[in-house]
Amino acid sequence: MIRITIYKNDQGIYTGFKSAGHAGYAIEGSDIICSAVSVLVINTINSIESFTGDRFLVTSDEQLGVIEVKFDSDLSPDGILLMNAMVLGLKMIQADYNNDYIYLKIEEV
Repeated sequence: MIRITIYKNDQGIYTGFKSAGHAGYAIEGSDIICSAVSVLVINTINSIESFTGDRFLVTSDEQLGVIEVKFDSDLSPDGILLMNAMVLGLKMIQADYNNDYIYLKIEEV
């Protein structure tokens, strides 16, 4: 199962996110859930880096299927929009495939 945690502070501002695990929907290389989540997560990171001045730290471990992002400061409006788009996409995947393969939670930090 892929476990995705979106971190927000007590004011509801994004502070980062973490995606960990593999969906287990299909064999490696054919797992459409893993592929969809990977595309959303990596595209969001690349888009924030390319289209905003927002700064962040990324750590990852491909073997474990872990990628974690921590924002250095409050996101710009464009950064917020990109994060909202990622969260929407993840919620849509979760709605289509339920909690057997992907679990999404918002956590206050």
